[in-house]
Amino acid sequence: MEVEKKVTNTEKWDKRFMDVAKLVATWSSCFQENRQVGAVITKNNRILTTGYNGASSGIVSCKERGSCLRRELNIESGTRHEICYATHAEQNAIIQAGKMGICIDGGTLYCTHQPCSICAKMIINSGIKRIVFSEGYPDDFSLKMLNEAGVEICKAEDKR
Repeated sequence: MEVEKKVTNTEKWDKRFMDVAKLVATWSSCFQENRQVGAVITKNNRILTTGYNGASSGIVSCKERGSCLRRELNIESGTRHEICYATHAEQNAIIQAGKMGICIDGGTLYCTHQPCSICAKMIINSGIKRIVFSEGYPDDFSLKMLNEAGVEICKAEDKR
């Protein structure tokens, strides 16, 4: 006889917000072969901001250019973040909070992928206290910094 695991209220909210992050990722202006990343920042089970990876305002995206600069230059994933037209999903969500005057201190970030070390620094300084992500990313330094700063990190389980 199989025992059914009871899903907690936190797990239910985590799944809902991860589903929203996955939807937001589809708005990415990066090539689908690359990572399409979505982020949602919440507080008290309310969505505050969203972000996806893509070219900054006024900059032509790789999709529109028809090629990815990072691929053209053979830049390995997880390295040389500065050589890319895109702003990361987490960065865009944090920037939107600042532009809109929304306090994200103490919030939770839901992201389709583990944040990189640059995003980790922004997350730490913005006061986000918890991260839920779905896919890994080749940047162990980001996890080290997040752990040292006391940010709770949760790998989402896909319960479909």
